Amino acid sequence: MSSRLQTARTIAGTVLLLFQIAAGQQSLLKNSSPEAEGQSSVTPDVAGGASSPDHDEMGNRRPLYRLRQSDTVDINFSFAPEFNQTITVRPDGFVSLRELPDAYVAGLTVSELQRILVTWYASRLHQPEITVTLKDFERPYFIVSGQVAHPGRYELRGPLMATEGVAIAGGLTDQSKHSQVVLFRRYSDEEVQARLLDMKHMFNSRNLQEDLQLKPGDVLFIPQNRISKIRKFLPMVTLSTYLNPIQF
Repeated sequence: MSSRLQTARTIAGTVLLLFQIAAGQQSLLKNSSPEAEGQSSVTPDVAGGASSPDHDEMGNRRPLYRLRQSDTVDINFSFAPEFNQTITVRPDGFVSLRELPDAYVAGLTVSELQRILVTWYASRLHQPEITVTLKDFERPYFIVSGQVAHPGRYELRGPLMATEGVAIAGGLTDQSKHSQVVLFRRYSDEEVQARLLDMKHMFNSRNLQEDLQLKPGDVLFIPQNRISKIRKFLPMVTLSTYLNPIQF
């Protein structure tokens, strides 16, 4: 009887020890969790209910605007206002800076330009404080050419389909061959991509699934006569033919 009692006490002690070890491990995990260190276990976007300035609502990083030709930038010096200046990016990507050689800035973000200017002007000023502001830039646009009421260049202010772009340009004329509308889209610096859109079929079938969303720089060309053949990729210089198409 004494032996059985001793065995039971040993088993009970072992079980109690296991419970104490398990409780200690759970406490250790809790203390080492992000909440215990004052950090949220969810991302700031989820916790705050809003995306960060440089990321969208899906967490994807937003591309920063990069300077291009004809952009205008204000440069202000906190302690040397005599150096304040407004510069415009030339077609070659260079700008003229006060008391510095011309510099190539095309492709830089505003913050990158600001950091570089601080470095450049450090040779002229002691610890310069510079603020760079994008004053004017080329707005996204699309062009409608050919048989529409008002051919021309239009601002692309938001998501817009090709059929909507034609409507903004005043709609099709009676001479239009709208079964062969051509959408030109820049493929590279040397080539554009051509895509035929059968807007006649879209309108007759009341089905716009084949409609395409316009992108900045797109050109919509509506011919007067049937286009016998058009290559999928064309040299950039060919695009000027469709902006003032005398032969169609």
